[in-house]
Amino acid sequence: MTMRIEELKPILEALIFTASEPITEQELAQILPEADRATLAAALEALRRDYEAEGRGLELRRIAGGYRICTRPEHHEYIRRYLKTRPSARLSMAALETLAVIAYKQPITLPEIQEIRGVNSARAVRTLLEKRLIEPKGRKPVVGRPILYGTSREFLIQFGLNDLSELPTLEDFEELTEGASVS
Repeated sequence: MTMRIEELKPILEALIFTASEPITEQELAQILPEADRATLAAALEALRRDYEAEGRGLELRRIAGGYRICTRPEHHEYIRRYLKTRPSARLSMAALETLAVIAYKQPITLPEIQEIRGVNSARAVRTLLEKRLIEPKGRKPVVGRPILYGTSREFLIQFGLNDLSELPTLEDFEELTEGASVS
């Protein structure tokens, strides 16, 4: 039995939203064999019209031969303003390594990070501070009173964690590396 348009619309919306690239009708048809092509096309058009009719800030658009949920062009200036306030998500391997050390050993000082990594990490720490992934957590009560660093709320948001207890354990990493060396 074929699916109805009203059944398909929320499924299509979820699939299109989840897809990292525009998703084609052919891909959708493969995922949804219980929907015939005509009903699938009609459901996509109905979903597009729903977005348009409700005056939402989003729209369903055909892009590069597929479908994508996008922001409406008339709101781009506001989005641009917002994005200027957000740090870039790209990190170098050195910054990622440094972030991992801080996440697992916090609170930790720059000299302690450098001792663990075996290389100068000042630049990586500066990058992580700029991206607001780490923040100062006070000073260590030793000679020189070096700054202690720890992860920030932004770190939790960017990595989809509720709190630090959700970080993978070192045992999880060992299982991953064992599995990788076996294959």
